[in-house]
Amino acid sequence: MAGHCGIRLFLSRIAGMVHWLGRQTLGLVSGFGDFAIFSARSFASVFKPKRLGRRVIRAIYEQGTVCLPVILIVGIFTGLVLGLQGYHVLKRFGSESLLGSLVSLSLIREMAPVLASLMLVGQAGSALAAELGIQRNTEQIVALETMGVNSLGYLVAPRLLASLLVFPIQTALFVVVGLWGGALSGSLLLGVDSGVYWSSIEQAVEARDLRECFIKAASFGLLAITICAYQGYHADRSRSATGARAVSAATTRAVVLSSIIILIADYVVSSFFV
Repeated sequence: MAGHCGIRLFLSRIAGMVHWLGRQTLGLVSGFGDFAIFSARSFASVFKPKRLGRRVIRAIYEQGTVCLPVILIVGIFTGLVLGLQGYHVLKRFGSESLLGSLVSLSLIREMAPVLASLMLVGQAGSALAAELGIQRNTEQIVALETMGVNSLGYLVAPRLLASLLVFPIQTALFVVVGLWGGALSGSLLLGVDSGVYWSSIEQAVEARDLRECFIKAASFGLLAITICAYQGYHADRSRSATGARAVSAATTRAVVLSSIIILIADYVVSSFFV
C-alpha cells in the first residue's frame, strides 16, 4: 500500500513538472509570436504615417545627440585600456609595434559595436521603454488609436528608422575616439612610436572589418530598439505589477533582454565573417 502511494506521488510530481514545462514553453512561443507580429507591424508602418521626417529627426536627437557624451567617454577609456593592456601583452613577445593592429581590430570587430550598442540601450533604449510604458499606463496610446492614428507608425517607426542611422554613426565615433585613446595610452604614455602605431592600423584594417562593424551596429540597433519599444508598448501586460511599477518592470526587462540579444547577435554575425 505504501509502495502504491509512493508511485502515485512520484507520478503526480512528474505530471506537475511536465505541466509546468509545457506552460512555460507555450508562454515562450506565444511571446515570441507576439513580438514577431509587433515587429512586422512596426516595420510595415514605416511606409504609412504622414510627416514622418520630423519624428525621425527627434528620434535621431534622442538616440544620437543625447547619448553622444556617453559614447565619447566610454570610447576614450576603452581605447586607453586596450592600449595599456595590449602594450604589456605584446611586450612579452617583443611585438609592441603591433599595438595599433590589436587596438583597431579589437575595436572595429567587437568592442565598438557591442559597447556602443549597450550604452545606447542603457540610455536611449531605457528612455524609450519608459516613455511608451507611461503613455500606455496613462492611456495616451489608446487615445491615439481612438482618433484613428496608427500608434506604431507614430511612436515606434521613427525610432526604428533612426536606429539604422544612429547606431552605425555612434559606433564609428566610438572607433575613432577609441583609436585616439589607444594612441594616447600607447604612444604618449608607454613610448610606442606614433607613426608605427598609425601605420599598423592602416595595414591591419580592411574593408571587410568595417563592413562587419557597421552590419553589427545596424542589426544591434534594430533589435535593441524593437525590444525596448515592445516592452514599453505592452507594459500593461505585466502580471506582477501595475501602474508605475509595471513601467519600471518593463524598462528593466527591455534593458536586460536587449543586452542579452545584442551579445547573442554578436556571436551570430561574427560567425559569418570569421
